[in-house]
Amino acid sequence: MADPTNGLVPEHLPFFITGPGQTDTLFAIIAIFVVVAVLGIGVFYLNLHSIPDRMAHKANHTQLQLIGILTLIALLTHNNIFWVIAIVIAAINPPDVVSPLNSMARSLRRLSGEPADPAPAKETPPHV
Repeated sequence: MADPTNGLVPEHLPFFITGPGQTDTLFAIIAIFVVVAVLGIGVFYLNLHSIPDRMAHKANHTQLQLIGILTLIALLTHNNIFWVIAIVIAAINPPDVVSPLNSMARSLRRLSGEPADPAPAKETPPHV
């Protein structure tokens, strides 16, 4: 019977060269590594990208909406300036401007003789 290998092939072949009909183990390992690496980098990128949203959950609703819009724009356009602006907005605690104004309005109503918090008129449905 004839020798199955060609005479020009050296006796010692590297481990990554496979014979005909055998499984290419190096290709399988690299394919699995590439899939895991792409998924891992994607998870890391999206986790990094959601930092402003996680920081803003302690803030008010308007600030959270603004940060969500900025991070979405940054994600879709790949412009880092939007992400940086979202981080800055999430890091800064905005002053409460509405509460003092509401307190002043209640005080002025009370001084003018009107009730402090007038109850809204309720509409009663007609009975049939």
